[in-house]
Amino acid sequence: MTGDTATSQIVLRVNEVTHSLPLDNRRTLLDALREDLGLTGTKKGCDHGQCGACTVLMDGRRVVSCLTLAVAADGAEVTTVEGLAAAGELAPIQEAFVRLDGFQCGFCTPGQICSAVGMLAEHRAGWPSAVTADVSALDPPPRLDAAEVRERMSGNLCRCGAHPSIVRAVLETAAAR
Repeated sequence: MTGDTATSQIVLRVNEVTHSLPLDNRRTLLDALREDLGLTGTKKGCDHGQCGACTVLMDGRRVVSCLTLAVAADGAEVTTVEGLAAAGELAPIQEAFVRLDGFQCGFCTPGQICSAVGMLAEHRAGWPSAVTADVSALDPPPRLDAAEVRERMSGNLCRCGAHPSIVRAVLETAAAR
């Protein structure tokens, strides 16, 4: 074993900006975002894919970036919490989190918000959950309720216990659409 590490030249499109980077093939998307691109909104919580603090959107779908290799995101569209705001205005879900106190220490908030954006899109697309087995046959899908939001957001933990406010923020954002 020579100790050489394989690298790849990858193209990451993050928050609508294209970056070409030579990265170690073992580098996680989380570390590439934080350390190589300086996007520190995405948080390293457990580093085992269990807490959801590192959740980002990859081609519109939720991924835990601590378990996603950066090379797997080559050519994909990645959206972090920094990319949700437009023209200096918070996205509706971000505004609801602030107004309804959907955070306390704020550490999990970026992952919670990215997860909420992905979850709302999944629900609109008719994806099932453990609460609602088949929403695809219903057009439009049934309104979200607290049980549905809790189930769909269950991969994102808040150590401070702000879950009730998070659920309210997600429900309000869903109702406004």
